[in-house]
Amino acid sequence: MGLSKPTVELILKENENHQCPDGADVCVRAVAIAELPTRFGDYQVAAFWSKSDGKEHAAFIHGDIFEKEEVPVRLHSECLTGDAIGSLRCDCRDQLIESLERIGAMENGVVLYLRQEGRGIGFTNKIKAYQLQDAGFDTVQANEILGFRPDERDYGVAAHILGSLHVRSIEILTNNPSKVADLRRHGVKIVRRVPVIVPPNRYNLPYLETKRKRLGHLFDLEQGDELVADETPQSE
Repeated sequence: MGLSKPTVELILKENENHQCPDGADVCVRAVAIAELPTRFGDYQVAAFWSKSDGKEHAAFIHGDIFEKEEVPVRLHSECLTGDAIGSLRCDCRDQLIESLERIGAMENGVVLYLRQEGRGIGFTNKIKAYQLQDAGFDTVQANEILGFRPDERDYGVAAHILGSLHVRSIEILTNNPSKVADLRRHGVKIVRRVPVIVPPNRYNLPYLETKRKRLGHLFDLEQGDELVADETPQSE
């Protein structure tokens, strides 16, 4: 069972005239929540609008997460080429499917789908970066040549969405320790990190190796990191 009708109504009522304080870096508002049966299990989908970036973001909710602790959460940044077209240059679609399947088999959980294409540089710039990678540069070098940081994403929107859904604490499905640090910086209580390991293919091996060597991603096969001792927001 997912969020009950009274809970859905409460969340939407709270967000109906939601206004963040003046000067707030991030402001997100829940607009609609509906049932969404999927091939990965029964989900509900919540549509969020972000005043900060003018984009629409989504939360795919399985089970009852309202006021719950240690909710499994996957933060997935939009990847049109991977998610929709099945590109083999990255592991985005594989991680999305693995996360939906895994959470769909659990008691509850959330997959947040954030509109941060190309690690936050946008679709057109991502394809420009692909051109540079075709010429021999790795993903970090390509971003820097285009004038961007290796990763331009920010997870303040994700933190705000989790707060709007009244999620008290999470276990995060990720291989990216920077994602953990950034969520903590935005006040999210994280109790553990759980790896999302998917088989590589011959096209994305250089991409994955760059994520490991240059961006610090942890492609471990262990259960992950217990983070209970670090409940307070961090500033790293």
